Amino acid sequence: MRVLGIDPGVARLGFGVVEEKEGRLRALDFGVLHTSSHLDLVERLGMLHQKVEELLLRWEPQVLAVEEVFFHRNVSSALAVGHVRGALLVAAYRSGVAVRGYPPHVVKMAVSGEPKAEKEQVQRMVQLLLGLKDESLAADAADALAVAICSLNEEPYREALERLR
Repeated sequence: MRVLGIDPGVARLGFGVVEEKEGRLRALDFGVLHTSSHLDLVERLGMLHQKVEELLLRWEPQVLAVEEVFFHRNVSSALAVGHVRGALLVAAYRSGVAVRGYPPHVVKMAVSGEPKAEKEQVQRMVQLLLGLKDESLAADAADALAVAICSLNEEPYREALERLR
């Protein structure tokens, strides 16, 4: 199974493609998409939508896993991230890809065993779980890979529950 994980943001959007084969996880691609603050929000959303559609087309994941918006002290930042999530959901819909959303504490728990893990701890655990030895890993990309890992860890349980219904 292949999952495209996303850590949504307007200025920086982390992405990571993780594949699970025979019980082993492997990172296929990861990085950070940037948009300029000189552009208006509509242009930035359009650019992110287009880039994520390209990732969906290139990697053909079965799932788009997105970190859910959590409470921000800055309401306008939370709203902007919500707009990004909306653009991503449209890209997934147009690509026919299933969408899964996870709150940050669930993602942290899935990769580190600690729901309040610090960013550095998540980065290190992602590197260990995916065998990314000496590679430089941006925090946003690490978060996106963590979301993908969380989704892949959940999938067997989701399939079992579906069979019981």
